[in-house]
Amino acid sequence: MKTLLLLLVMCTTSLHAQMEGLWEGYDGEWAHVSRQLVALAEATPADKFAWRPAPGVRSTSEVYMHIALANFYLLSVTGPAMPPDIKSEDMEKTVTSKADVIAFLKRSLDAVKTARAQLKPGDLQRKVMIMKKEATVDGMYLRILVHDNEHMGQLIAYARMTGVVPPWSEPVHK
Repeated sequence: MKTLLLLLVMCTTSLHAQMEGLWEGYDGEWAHVSRQLVALAEATPADKFAWRPAPGVRSTSEVYMHIALANFYLLSVTGPAMPPDIKSEDMEKTVTSKADVIAFLKRSLDAVKTARAQLKPGDLQRKVMIMKKEATVDGMYLRILVHDNEHMGQLIAYARMTGVVPPWSEPVHK
């Protein structure tokens, strides 16, 4: 009986961790995808960061850098300046080491979280321009969230194809 209760508690704890942030609005969803992106990047061996499913398709490191650079760019449309160390669009291809890629990813995720937390009432409805189209700040943050989740799916597929199991889907009883 004690073993069954222990297993139930462990499964509930694991399930809670997997679902933390879901259905909790933008901030909860942002925290959820941020945790998953970082956890998957950290679980991926360094030698798998150069892997790509086919020639001409982004490698694992390029997808993570694409996410980070897009986070900074889309955020800049809402007001915060691009970081001064982002000097070229080819950083997606030139920043490739696991440590550097994860550092950029974490910085971009934190930048989005911090900028959104500093918004004042009414800021989300402010109009901005992107690609000759008017959007709201709220729409930009939603685009960032959707974009990151889209590429999360891509990275899960990459991970599975290279034998990496996403940490949140690991069995509880190792």
